[in-house]
Amino acid sequence: MITLTNFLLIGAGLFAIGIYMVLAKRNAIQVLIGIEFILNAAILNLVAFGKYDKLYNSGQTFALFAIVLAGAAAAVALAIILNVYKQYKTIDPNKVEKLKD
Repeated sequence: MITLTNFLLIGAGLFAIGIYMVLAKRNAIQVLIGIEFILNAAILNLVAFGKYDKLYNSGQTFALFAIVLAGAAAAVALAIILNVYKQYKTIDPNKVEKLKD
């Protein structure tokens, strides 16, 4: 049987990988993937706690909202990255000095 501790350890691992990707990567797409890892770790924790809540299914409900918000955030971030690439011909966040028209 999979216990709550197993879910939390996997969530902590995903969170650590996401933090590493956000802090260490120099590519905007990889930073976005790191943010998605962090969001997936939070969603996994919500579902894990919701599984052990016998009275309500609030964990799954919050996880569904988080998945929708993560998808919308990814779409907006990709649109911004595409516009930055059109302007600067790079997706390295350190090479983009200032955003202008």
